[in-house]
Amino acid sequence: MINPDSVGRTFKGAESITITQSQIDAFAAAIGESERSVAPPTFSIRITLPEFESILTQPDIGVDWRRVVHGDQSFEIYRPIVAGDIFTCSATIESLRVVSGNEIISVRNDLHNRSELVVSSWATLVVRG
Repeated sequence: MINPDSVGRTFKGAESITITQSQIDAFAAAIGESERSVAPPTFSIRITLPEFESILTQPDIGVDWRRVVHGDQSFEIYRPIVAGDIFTCSATIESLRVVSGNEIISVRNDLHNRSELVVSSWATLVVRG
């Protein structure tokens, strides 16, 4: 069971994540994108997904990652991601509700290149009951 005291908490992710052109190229190739001067819009999930997992699997949060099903994903992109960006990531647990025995948790991730907010993404995850 997810700890309801987790709602509203913000967690810092990895110290820094440097984006390389080869990472952008590989992601673009995997989704069939030919434009490589900037990262595809969904590239940030490559950074935020491991951060979600490391935060939500902390014992005091109480998410059983093996029971998680992806519910929804959205992005607010303030500018494209480019090679050379050095990101810090934070995640905030924004909401928690129980529906039909399933816990539904909403998490926002923010990617900052130094002090500049570059991408915010929201994921709704369903933890099956």
